[in-house]
Amino acid sequence: MTAHDFELFPSVSDEEKRKSLQELEGQDWGEGDYPSYLVRTCHALRRKPLRDFTVEDLRIMIGQNFSLDYLVPLAIEQLRNDPFAAGDFYPGDLLGCVLGRVKPGFWQKRPDLRHAVEGIIALIPAFPEILRKDLSVFQQR
Repeated sequence: MTAHDFELFPSVSDEEKRKSLQELEGQDWGEGDYPSYLVRTCHALRRKPLRDFTVEDLRIMIGQNFSLDYLVPLAIEQLRNDPFAAGDFYPGDLLGCVLGRVKPGFWQKRPDLRHAVEGIIALIPAFPEILRKDLSVFQQR
């Protein structure tokens, strides 16, 4: 896959990146009053502008299969620059999340994004052991 190929996949516009998921999707989830770090974090991230999302923010939300039409393209932007971009767990945890946690229906709906992920995978000469299970899940979908 060339740099030109990466330019062809649908991305999130600069205008969209200035907005939060709450604004883009027109849904206010409230404060997330359930006493769980994950719930509170996901609710807070829905109010954060997309341009301010970190690798860890993407990993958390994609891992919950939230707002994938906006977040998977952002993850692909990160992964094309560094396939082993790391959130809080280990190098490559964002890629592992994209490969192993995104539900199959999303990839069926967005083959353009699946193709972009396949291109990133193809550029990795030796796939780390820690990501092989996630790669297998992705390839079977």
